[in-house]
Amino acid sequence: MAGAGIAALVAAGVTLQTANASETPETSAPKTLSVSAAGKLASALVKDLGGDAAGSYYDTQAKSLVVNVLDEAAADAVEAAGAKARVVENSLAELKSARTTLKQDATIPGTAWVTDPATNRVVVTADRTVSEAEWAKLGKVVDGLGAKAELKRSKGEFKPFIAGGDAITGGSGRCSLGFNVVKGGEPFFLTAGHCTEGITDWSDSNGTQIGSNESSSFPDNDYGLVKYTAEVEHPSEVNLYNGSTQAISGAAEATVGMEVTRSGSTTQVHDGKVTGLDATVNYGNGDIVNGLIQTDVCAEPGDSGGSLFSGDKAIGLTSGGSGDCTSGGETFFQPVTEALSATGTEIG
Repeated sequence: MAGAGIAALVAAGVTLQTANASETPETSAPKTLSVSAAGKLASALVKDLGGDAAGSYYDTQAKSLVVNVLDEAAADAVEAAGAKARVVENSLAELKSARTTLKQDATIPGTAWVTDPATNRVVVTADRTVSEAEWAKLGKVVDGLGAKAELKRSKGEFKPFIAGGDAITGGSGRCSLGFNVVKGGEPFFLTAGHCTEGITDWSDSNGTQIGSNESSSFPDNDYGLVKYTAEVEHPSEVNLYNGSTQAISGAAEATVGMEVTRSGSTTQVHDGKVTGLDATVNYGNGDIVNGLIQTDVCAEPGDSGGSLFSGDKAIGLTSGGSGDCTSGGETFFQPVTEALSATGTEIG
């Protein structure tokens, strides 16, 4: 959905708000906005509109913010603020209720669901491990939700990304460093919580121990904080695997449609877009993680904990997903802003 623009919305069967040029002043055209500016405008509009707002996303082709609303009065307010309005059927409260139903009646290993603002539905995805009987059960629950949900099948398998090998290692496990942070003037780094749940002490690719776990959260969340125990350089940068780095100056919230880049020790650097927020993923074995960022960026085992960023802003930590960097698939990320707040750290 992300980046597909107006054509994709029409293809999805969503009715767009249009207006006769003689009735709408030129000043009501959507403003050209950066992703960060669109995110700020979306937050302000959601606050002002309250229950009349039904989600938003960034149209990367038009470089504008699209806001879902429930009535024409709210649409007028959105367009007056410089965004594009769409009147949709489902409120956020209704979509939240649909997610609650899924949690109660369809918590099956190998499934994920996320609210999709472009289709105004909750998209439920089942990976290849979901049996035919489980697929039938999912279908029955989704059908019961009517226009509030849709069901898809993924060719891959949802799993946390961790493997034996290189990068930041401990025992037989390998993950990727996310972002360097500071706390009380001391250096730390963030990585995935499912990595720090299984590994206590970390070494670099040369086998030199560099840090020990400070705190860990999984599966409630998926972040881990590691304290540096060795005198090593720890710049606020991301390795681009081409001889250069990307400086990271701070953290930002993800926006649906945002163009993002992921760096990890297995597959190095790949680009894509944010396709959903507040995703719930059932990795199996009782590991259900909520509040994740969903993207179409590929990743593979060993990329876990690695950096998701947009320009010089930290966005997420690689959690897991399905597929690989040959066939594609979905990848989920722990929001960095939540990890920073929970650990009392800041980018640096």
